[in-house]
Amino acid sequence: MDDVMKEPKIAEISETLAKQEKEAKEILSEIEQIQSGNFQLDEEQEPKVITDLATMNAKLAYQAVHLERAIEKEKKRAKLSPAPSPDGMVNIVTELTSVFGEAIRKSFPSLASPPVSVTLSQNDKFGDYQCNSAMAIAGALKAQGTKMSPRQIAELIVKNLPNSQLIESHSIAGPGFINIKLSPDFLRQTVADLLVNSVRLQKDGKPLKRVVIDYSAPNIAKEMHVGHLRSTIIGDCLANLFEYLGHDVLRLNHVGDWGTQFGMLIAHLTEMFPNYKEESPPIGDLQAFYKQSKKRFDNDADFKKRAYECVVKLQSHDPDFIKAWNLICDVSRKEFNLIYSRLKIGDLKERGESFYHDMMPKIVEELEKEGIVVKEEGRKLIFPEGSQFPLTVVKSDGGFTYDTSDLACIKQRIHDEKGGILLYVTDSGQASHFQLIYKVAQAVGWYDPKVTRVEHVGFGVVLGEDRKKFKTRSGDTIRLAALLDEGLKRCGDKLVEKGRDKELTPEEMNAAQEAVAYGCIKYADLSHNRINDYVFSFDKMLDDRGNTAAYLLYAYTRIKSIARNAKVCPEELKTAAKQCLESGGVPLEHPRELKVARYLLRFPEILQRVSDDLTPNILCDYLYELATVFTEFYDTCYCIEKDRTSGDIVKIHTHRLLLCDATTAVMDQCFWILGITPVHRM
Repeated sequence: MDDVMKEPKIAEISETLAKQEKEAKEILSEIEQIQSGNFQLDEEQEPKVITDLATMNAKLAYQAVHLERAIEKEKKRAKLSPAPSPDGMVNIVTELTSVFGEAIRKSFPSLASPPVSVTLSQNDKFGDYQCNSAMAIAGALKAQGTKMSPRQIAELIVKNLPNSQLIESHSIAGPGFINIKLSPDFLRQTVADLLVNSVRLQKDGKPLKRVVIDYSAPNIAKEMHVGHLRSTIIGDCLANLFEYLGHDVLRLNHVGDWGTQFGMLIAHLTEMFPNYKEESPPIGDLQAFYKQSKKRFDNDADFKKRAYECVVKLQSHDPDFIKAWNLICDVSRKEFNLIYSRLKIGDLKERGESFYHDMMPKIVEELEKEGIVVKEEGRKLIFPEGSQFPLTVVKSDGGFTYDTSDLACIKQRIHDEKGGILLYVTDSGQASHFQLIYKVAQAVGWYDPKVTRVEHVGFGVVLGEDRKKFKTRSGDTIRLAALLDEGLKRCGDKLVEKGRDKELTPEEMNAAQEAVAYGCIKYADLSHNRINDYVFSFDKMLDDRGNTAAYLLYAYTRIKSIARNAKVCPEELKTAAKQCLESGGVPLEHPRELKVARYLLRFPEILQRVSDDLTPNILCDYLYELATVFTEFYDTCYCIEKDRTSGDIVKIHTHRLLLCDATTAVMDQCFWILGITPVHRM
């Protein structure tokens, strides 16, 4: 309930108090008249009237005291009322950091930048959150010559804490840890707001930025393989996250569409299909086409020479060779898009190496003017500060390199695209290369790391169950399309094994099969720390127990079915949520109910951590914990009570159905960010 709704109540109490004060004054006036002899009464009436008036006065005085207290309480309640933010859900860690930061600055004005640390409590029996600043402040004060124990510091911080709608209570433990318990009223009201106004995040006041994310990046004329899976899944998740946070996201696919291999492919194409300009050549199997041309390139010196000549003609934009190049690229794009469509990877804009080709001469010229280019054996090199390994911007034959391309790329993304955040999602093996690129870009003033965030988002390799690099039995790299086919088949078999094909319509069965199969493949990747290698196992990822997409998707459909089984429609829940919002929030009282609410309200701080560290596994862990906490609640607190004999519903706990609804609302957002599609029936 917001401050505006509190005003009528305060006005009503104030009016009653003023009326009673007026009556009390009139009675006192009459008493004074009687005592002064100016008030005329019959002799037999006088003692009784005086006694009655005195009694009434005492009553009114007692009521006045209580009314004054009620007004003060109501004013305080209005001031601290846990009204939902007009923007959305509050980031609790950020809000508590602000509250404790104010108290710390007030307590220790001599400290220029006092440390403020608020974290989630490790043990919820002591509190929900914890302020751990006291010991760090003790060290800072000691450096100034002031000796003060951490516990004394904590006591002073607590003394200077401003009022906050979030905090119900706080206590000091051990050497100076401040335990914080959240206000149940705040939890109740925020859950109601979440239900009525949807899951929204409060704006933190920081400017939104243009976020450029480079991911997937397959090579033209080669099939996408399992190695591209991690970049595609992690990059898409981070793009979804920054888009959800309100940033302007540009998703770029830096495909390998330029270089020597295209001379080889074009030479093979023009010789095998000389009529390619009039008739589209049958090169649907680009993998086989690539192998044929590579074999000729490796074994035929004359062909190799012709391939290099084709590279020169391609780079000089000869129309015939550009047409041949486009034919090859189009076949690859078609195959890539089939994969992206299956995985629901959308809005990925292709911008390959060829896009930057014409920018490279100017980039080299600019770097030479900056005086950082060194000539060595016909090559042009740059030695970034602190590195013994150079970047090669021009080869001895005058050609450009990946280093040149990446330097042109970073400048274009910062200057032309106005990127405020640049993320490169590639395997960890490329980390050192990108660090050199970033150093050069900073050295020549293309960006200031204090203003523009530029990061390499590295990841480990995918391993087979033998803990070796994931390959086929013959030792070949596993094709991504074949991997998705296998996942779809295994998931279908699992659903049939559970008898779902008898319960679901063909359309529902197909939707469930795709959701679980592709969701499990994505989640298995995202739930691991991206830096580490991870073991790819269909058996583990399709297990509906533990931290898997299969478990979470099943949990989601079960929660969705609770209100449906109670025969309560979404409109009824919406009406109930609005009533709760207007009357103080969803009436959560049971400890398990309140625990679910606390987990729901952690959603903004979790997203903050993921965006800071670029680690989607934190969101996966949160989603799994939320589902687990909900299960604990559901096992303890009945949402629907049935007659044990007839099975008829005898009581529906609407506020618990609302908590179910709030849980799936937050799970929906988590699934969307992770790129997973939930289904309502499974």
